[in-house]
Amino acid sequence: MDVRIGIQNSPRELGFETAQTAAEVEQAVAAALAGQAPTLRLSDDKGNVYLVPAAALAYVEIGSEESRRVGFVA
Repeated sequence: MDVRIGIQNSPRELGFETAQTAAEVEQAVAAALAGQAPTLRLSDDKGNVYLVPAAALAYVEIGSEESRRVGFVA
């Protein structure tokens, strides 16, 4: 699933693909915004870990869980 995170005062967004479900990502974002966690912690398919301070979150875009099709579809 694709995840894109906008960070305040930063012209670029953070984008990566993760094996986590949409519900898991949404729970992590909700916990960070509610003040239960000081940072948003997510990991990508390659094992990299991303930590974003909850106070710096501008937006989080959660993509669909469907895999992309490759090739021609009849």
